[in-house]
Parts: sequence; C-alpha cells; structure tokens
Amino acid sequence: MKRNPVTLATGALVVLIFAALLFAFQVRQTEVVIVTTLGRYTRSLDQPGLYFRLPWPIQNVHRYDNRIRNLEKKYEQTTTADGRLIVIDVFLGWRVKDPRQFLELFGDNLAEAERNLEIQLRTAKNNTVGNHPLADFISVDPQSLRFDQIEAEMLQEIRRATANFGVEIVLLGIKQIGLPESITTKVFDRMKAERERLVKQFQGEGERESIRIRSEADRRREEILAEAEGQARKILGEAEASAAALLKTFEQDPQLAVYLLKLDALEQSLKERATLVLDPRTPPFDLLQNSATQPAPGN
Repeated sequence: MKRNPVTLATGALVVLIFAALLFAFQVRQTEVVIVTTLGRYTRSLDQPGLYFRLPWPIQNVHRYDNRIRNLEKKYEQTTTADGRLIVIDVFLGWRVKDPRQFLELFGDNLAEAERNLEIQLRTAKNNTVGNHPLADFISVDPQSLRFDQIEAEMLQEIRRATANFGVEIVLLGIKQIGLPESITTKVFDRMKAERERLVKQFQGEGERESIRIRSEADRRREEILAEAEGQARKILGEAEASAAALLKTFEQDPQLAVYLLKLDALEQSLKERATLVLDPRTPPFDLLQNSATQPAPGN
C-alpha cells in the first residue's frame, strides 16, 4: 500500500514533537529549574534556554518562579516593651534562592513554604515589637520614631530563622500600625497632654522673646528721646543766643524793629499770588495803608 508523503511528513513531525517533549525542556528567564533523577537531585538550571533530559519517570523537572513574592501578615495584636497593645501589619518580599534546598524541604508545595515563612514572620514581629516601647511607634515627635531600626531588626531575625529554607528575604516593612480601641483614648490623652506641654513651652518662649523685644524697643526709644532732647536744647540755646543778639540791636531802635518784623511778615504772606480780604488796619497789612503817608522808621 502506497502512503501519501504528506501523511508521512505529518506523522514524522508529530513523533518529533513528542520526542522533544520527552527529551527536551525550556528554562524561562523568570524561573529556576531543578532536574531530579529517580527522585534524587541531579542539577540546577538558572540560565534561560533549551536543555535535554531523560524522559519521565526517569528524570523529572521542578520549576520555581525566581521573582519576588509578597507575603503579608494581617493585623495582629502585639505587646510593646512598656506593656502597651498595638496592632501592626507587616509585609515581606521573598524568592527562591537555593532551589535544591527548597526542593528538599518543601518539594513543589509553595503554600507550605509560605505557611512556614508566615510563622517566622509572626515570631520576628512579636520579638522585635516586644523590645521597643510604644513611643518608638507612635509619637508626636517625628525624631522619636524608630521604624527603620525596627524593620531592620525584624529583617535580621527572620533571615536568621529562614537560613535553611533555601529562600532569600529581600525586603521587610511595616505597612500599617493601629491601636486597640481599649487604649486609643489613653494614647490620645497622652498626645493631647504632650501638645499642651509644647504649646506652653512655645508660649513661654514667645513671652520671653516679646519681653526682650519690648525692652530693646524701650531702650532704643529712650536713646532717641535723649538724643532729640539734646538736639532741642542745643537748637533752643542757639536760638536764644541769636534772639539775645537781635534784641540788643532792636533795643537801639524799637520802632525800626517793629517795622522790620511787620515787613517780614508781609513778605511771607504775599510770597505767592493770593487774594486777601481783610481790614487794612490789621498788622502787618497796615504798612500798605501807611507807606504812602508815613516815612519808614529810622528816616
């Protein structure tokens, strides 16, 4: 019986595909692979590419995602060093670091690995929180908070506890912190008292500063007044001396002195263009009436 070449080619292709599935496998960039022979470790592969193996059940391929996984421990009450209860939410990022060790401990059961990590995370959290007072977590003074130190202590402890898990704890952080309702009022009262203490402190500092400023202003005012009074006495003395000198001159001819004063006042009042309606007998304007009929004093 003569066979169709297309059928033969198709059959050969199918055989090649099944052979490739039995004897070859691919490692992706986002995973690490363990090859076991009859259930025993053979090799680890972490570089992406195409690799060959013996068919199952002789050799088996175990794949683990090497990207960072997130594990979050939800709110749980924890006691601080000073006996206060807080609720704290902690998260960590982990990934498979040693696939052989991970395989021997957990096999392909990632859920079992996360349960063990969760237990270690809870222990590290409780131990670390128990070494710090409440003021390291909640305070009106930002300088008193110790979040970075607490997170570093938690990370160090859980890394020690999971050293033989075949995993790497990449990061750990505190996501949220809360207070049980039973102590919320007490904490708020403490925070209010702290705020009031700061208010009184700032008010006292402000009052001291205002006293200093007022004292400085009073001292400066006295200096200015004393300086002005000295200048005034100086000017008054000079004026009195000038007046005394002029008085001696005017005493020689009082009529001439009166005439000159009226003339000066008249000159000042008529310096600018103006219209005046007044009694011509009012000094010094009586000079305008008498200038035509009377000679100037001293003539």
